[in-house]
Amino acid sequence: MAGSHGGSPKSWLAVIVILLGFTVGGVALCLGPNWMLVWVGVGIIVVGGVIALLVDIFSDVIVDAPREPLDRAS
Repeated sequence: MAGSHGGSPKSWLAVIVILLGFTVGGVALCLGPNWMLVWVGVGIIVVGGVIALLVDIFSDVIVDAPREPLDRAS
């Protein structure tokens, strides 16, 4: 993925699992709240965090060289 700041698919898997956990927990809070479903969401977030640690998500970012600003002639 040269030319972008995106991570690899394994890192995106961890992000998607964490977002799924937040979504489940957020919906559960709006539905009553349904505390059992909130804790299921928290569990999904923890699983996503473990996946993030296993795939070393923080070292998986591709950083481009700094961009030079364009000189605009007025």
